[in-house]
Amino acid sequence: MELVIGRIGKPHGIRGEVTVDVRTDEPERRYAPGAVLRAQAPRGSAFTAPTLTVARTRWHQGTLLVTFTELGDRNTAEGARGVVLHAQVPLDEAPEDPDEYYDHQLVGLAAHDLDGRHLGEVVGLVHGAQDLLRVRTPEGREGLVPFVAALVPEVDLAGGRVVIADRPGLVTPFPDDQDARENDR
Repeated sequence: MELVIGRIGKPHGIRGEVTVDVRTDEPERRYAPGAVLRAQAPRGSAFTAPTLTVARTRWHQGTLLVTFTELGDRNTAEGARGVVLHAQVPLDEAPEDPDEYYDHQLVGLAAHDLDGRHLGEVVGLVHGAQDLLRVRTPEGREGLVPFVAALVPEVDLAGGRVVIADRPGLVTPFPDDQDARENDR
C-alpha cells in the first residue's frame, strides 16, 4: 500500500535541506533516516528523480526540515519544490495510535446508525482542516460525515463497520428533502 506522506516546499539554506508539508500523523516513522520515498513531480516540473532517500530530519519552528541524499544544494532543492512524497507500507500495517486509521482501512466499511440501522458504505475520505467520511447510501446519495468521535463513536475494523451518530442532513436527508423526492416519483 502506498501513502502520501508529504509535499516538498521551499529550500532551507544552501545545502539542499527542504521544508516539507507533512501529510502523515507519523512523521518520525515515515521520515526516518534511510527511508526511500517515491517522488512524484508536479506537472511541468523538470525534476526527474523517481525516489528520494532521507538523510536526516529536524524540526524548525514547527516545520519539518528534511535533507535528502539526492538534493545536494539549494538549486537542486529548488527544483524539487512541489514534489509529492509517497511511502510504501505493508497492507496489514496499522498506525501506532489505536484511534487512527489509514484510508484503505475505512473504505468499504458498512455504516450504521446508533440503533444499528444500515446507512450505507464508506466510499472514501476527504482530507482537509477536518477529515470527512464519504458515505454512499443504498439510494445512491452521498453524505459527508466529520470524522470526529462525537459523530463516529465506533470504528470496528474486524466487524467491517462504523457507527455514525446520524442527524438529518448528514447521511439521511432532511425530512423536507425526503418528502420532496417522494413527491417527484
